[in-house]
Amino acid sequence: MAKQLDLYYYPECPYCQRVLRAINNNGWEGITLKNIHADAEADATLVRVGGKHQVPCLFIDGEPMYESLDIIAWLEREYA
Repeated sequence: MAKQLDLYYYPECPYCQRVLRAINNNGWEGITLKNIHADAEADATLVRVGGKHQVPCLFIDGEPMYESLDIIAWLEREYA
């Protein structure tokens, strides 16, 4: 069963850019991108559900994962 993947980010964040580059370079699909600077609802959800205002944050079936290298490592395992 496919997991629901939502990446919360903002474009100016270098750690977010690291994750976005990995997604694009590997052709990983099925990840919904949520720009917290352009989407007030996404920004509020990040804090309400994740408990903090930190990006990048990958929600995996509603559970937050932080830290760009951890996110990329998880995606590499998931998409292997």
